[in-house]
Amino acid sequence: MSEYYFQYHIRRDRPGLLGDIASLLGMLGVNIRQLSSVSEHGRGFLIQADRPDSLDVLMTMLSSMEDIEVTALREPTLRDRLALRHGRFIERSDTETRTYRFVRDELGVLVDFLGEILQRPGRHVIGVRGQPRVGKTEALVAASVYANKRWLLISSTLLKQTMMREMPSNDFLSDHFVYIIDGAVSALRGDEAHMRCVDEILRMRGSVVIEHPDIFVKRSRYTWDLFDMIVELRRDPQEELRYDEIERESAGWGGE
Repeated sequence: MSEYYFQYHIRRDRPGLLGDIASLLGMLGVNIRQLSSVSEHGRGFLIQADRPDSLDVLMTMLSSMEDIEVTALREPTLRDRLALRHGRFIERSDTETRTYRFVRDELGVLVDFLGEILQRPGRHVIGVRGQPRVGKTEALVAASVYANKRWLLISSTLLKQTMMREMPSNDFLSDHFVYIIDGAVSALRGDEAHMRCVDEILRMRGSVVIEHPDIFVKRSRYTWDLFDMIVELRRDPQEELRYDEIERESAGWGGE
C-alpha cells in the first residue's frame, strides 16, 4: 500500500465533521495511519491506499462538502511528517525556497528537522541564521545526536573560544561526523592556518553546518552555491537578524 499526505482546511466546524471524513475514508478502503491538527483550522492525515483510483473518488466526494477545503493530497514530504508529529507546519520562506524558519519555542521541531536531514545518506551543507545566544549551536549538537552522528566544532564560541588551526586526526574525519563552523568567527577572526582547515573540512565527505552563513559568504571566497539549505532561528517571528551586531560580537569573541 502506498502512503499519502491528506490535509484539509475547516471552513465550518461542526460536530461529527471528522467522523464523516473518517467514515468516507473507510468506505473507500483508505487506512488512516496518523492524524493531527496542523493549524488552528487545518487537519492533516497520513493515509494508505492500495488503489490510486480510490483517491480520485475521494477528491470528487470531498469537493462536494461545503464544510472543508482540501489543501493537500500528495506523497508525504519530511515537512508533512514533522507537521503530523508536532502539530504545526515548518514555515518556509516565500522568496527563498531553500530557507526554513523556526522560532525558539520550536527547538524540538528544529532538532527533529535537522536530525532527519543529517541522517540521510550523502553530504549536506546547511547554513543556520540567528542572533547570538538564541540556541543555534545547542540545536545543532542535539540534531547530530538525533542523527546518531558525532559532532566536531571547527570554530565556535560555545563553552569556550574554539578556532581549529590544524586538521583533526583521521579518527575525526568521516561521514559519521557533523562539522560545525561559526561562519562569523572563522571569517572575521580566522587566520590563514584556520581558513586552510576550513577549506579542508569543506572538501570532506561529512556534513557541515555553518552558523552565520551571510557573514561567511560576505567575508570569504565561498558563495551561496555551497549551501543545500538555510535555516533561520529567531526568538519570535518578528525578530530582525542584525548582522552588524553579530560581526561586532564575533570580532570581540562574543556570541553563544
